[in-house]
Amino acid sequence: MSSAQPDTRERILTGAWTLLEEGGGRGVRMADVARQAGLSRQAVYLHFPSRAELLIATTRYIDAVKDVEGRLAECRAAVGGFARMEAFIRAWCAYIPEVHGVCGALLAMRDSDAEAAAAWDDRMDALREGCAAVVRDLAADGSLRADLDGEAATDLLWTLVSVRNWEHLTGDRGWSQERYVAAMVMMARRVLCDL
Repeated sequence: MSSAQPDTRERILTGAWTLLEEGGGRGVRMADVARQAGLSRQAVYLHFPSRAELLIATTRYIDAVKDVEGRLAECRAAVGGFARMEAFIRAWCAYIPEVHGVCGALLAMRDSDAEAAAAWDDRMDALREGCAAVVRDLAADGSLRADLDGEAATDLLWTLVSVRNWEHLTGDRGWSQERYVAAMVMMARRVLCDL
C-alpha cells in the first residue's frame, strides 16, 4: 500500500467532512459516507459503530487538520486574563469562517438528528471549556467583574462568541471579519471585566 494513500479511517473522516460541507446537512448517512469514501458500508461501521461516533470524530478530525492546538498557543502562553481573553477570542473568531460549512450543517440537522446534535454539543462543550479557562484567568488576576460568578461569566463569553452571532453580524449585517473580532473583544471586556 502506498504511503501517499490515506488510510481507511482518514478516507471515512474526509468523506464525512466533504458531505457535511457540500450538503449542508443532507446526505450524511453512513451509506452516503461509505459511497463518498469509496468503501463498503460495513467498512465504515467497522471504524465507527454509530453515526454519532462518526460525526463527533469528523469534527475532531477537522480540528486536528486545521491545527486548533497550534492556533491556541498564543492564548495558552498569554500572561494575564485580558491578554488570554483577547487571544482566545481572536483565535476562535478566526476559526469560525473556516469551519462554518460544517457548523451550519450540524446546526441545520441538530433539531431533528440526535447524532448531529451530539457532534455539535461535543464541539460546543470544548468551546465552553476554553471560555471557562479564560474566565478563571480573569478571576485569578482580579479582572472579572465582582457581580459575575465564573459560571455566569463563562456562559456570557460562550454566547458572545457563538457561531450564530458570527453569522448574524458577518452574514446578515455584512460586517467585516476585522470589525467583528474587534467588537467581540471590546464587548467581552465591557461585559466581563472590571475596567
